[in-house]
Amino acid sequence: MPIRGSSVTREPFWDSLQDPVSSIIAGCVQTRGCDIDANLLNELRIDRRERDDEGGGVPRWVWVLLAVGVVLGLLGGAAWWFLGARPLPVQTAAAVSPGSGSGGGAGAILQATGYITARRQATVSTQLTGTLTEVLIEEGDRVEKGQVLARLEDGAVRATLNVARANLLAVEAQVAQARTQLTQAGADARRQDELSASGMTTKQAAEQARTALAAASALLEARQREADAARAQVAQAQVNYDYTTVRAPFAGVVTVKAAQVGEIVSPLSAGGGFTRTGVGTIVDMNSLEVDVDVSEAYIGQVKPGMPVEAVLDAYPDWRVPAHVIAIVPSADRGKATVKVRVGFEQHDARMVPDMGVRVSFLNPAAAGAAASAPAVVPRGVLVPPQALARREGGTVVFVVDQGRAQQRSVTPAAQDVGGRKLLPEAVKPGERVVLSPPDTLHDGAAVRPDESN
Repeated sequence: MPIRGSSVTREPFWDSLQDPVSSIIAGCVQTRGCDIDANLLNELRIDRRERDDEGGGVPRWVWVLLAVGVVLGLLGGAAWWFLGARPLPVQTAAAVSPGSGSGGGAGAILQATGYITARRQATVSTQLTGTLTEVLIEEGDRVEKGQVLARLEDGAVRATLNVARANLLAVEAQVAQARTQLTQAGADARRQDELSASGMTTKQAAEQARTALAAASALLEARQREADAARAQVAQAQVNYDYTTVRAPFAGVVTVKAAQVGEIVSPLSAGGGFTRTGVGTIVDMNSLEVDVDVSEAYIGQVKPGMPVEAVLDAYPDWRVPAHVIAIVPSADRGKATVKVRVGFEQHDARMVPDMGVRVSFLNPAAAGAAASAPAVVPRGVLVPPQALARREGGTVVFVVDQGRAQQRSVTPAAQDVGGRKLLPEAVKPGERVVLSPPDTLHDGAAVRPDESN
């Protein structure tokens, strides 16, 4: 507690406790009991900044460094959380059953992947620009050749057709009139010839009668040509009227419904974004085949007509017999591949366009032997060798499940099947495994699979 009347600057109680010498000297001066020089007293006083630096106080620069460290730690934690929570893009492949044919059955000399395509497919549109009044199709409908798919508003073209028909009737009436005049002119000409021969009329009158006959004949010919033109106009108007009805060009299945009632449809794009250029897409399911890309290094092993075994990615246990239709005489320089057309021996409703297919090109002799003797199918699944990884001294694979990578320990079989690793357990058919998993991939990590392979 400070002493009254002291000329010493008042300090907080805590400072007076930390500086007891100054307090005693100040008391002596107050009571005049001590003969101490005032300058000496000031020299004994300890400056607060020095006391903070030399005593137990923390310097300001320490607090600054501590604050910077905390900020950097928070930023590092946020970056770690953001990068750790961000899904890791990975390539995946499906694990298949050894009996599905995807792993290469007996006699398989080459394997390739491709997609189902339709050789006969059409986007049906209209020949005229008009507004749809009826759309009679839906996706999945099976249609026959000539079946009505849609109708346009036909008021204008129907009126044009009626006008052409009325014009034809008028011209045909003129043809009948000209034909009657020709008949009369012929009778007059014969009568004048008889009178001229008997001397009862002049030759001039006979010549005028023959001239009238020729004129009537020419008039009839002109009227008939006019009738032909009128009939052509009727036919043209009828064609335009028929264009208001959209019909199926062939039998197939509707895969796309592109327009609705009330929309404007045109055979050409209007560029404004409000005009449809098609009513729907029809696919002939009997024309489905497989287009596969075969590497240039192995295209010499493929021959037209050789047997093929196709396995759809959607049905890995279903083996479909097929054959090579043709080798397209064109190479892709970017991928160094050649396209091969593969045809199915039988068609099924489960086959749809753009479905992924894995094909195995078979040796004809081995294919016949395999057909006569059933093969022993090993237990487990087949995965690409790139799916295997080493973790903690063991072999593992990463299975993608609901956007997360599940690490599973596996023991591959000693023998490979068709260039793939046989896993007797731990993985089920149809599950997708990560190809070439990076070292940073761990169990439970978020991944974004790319199933294009």
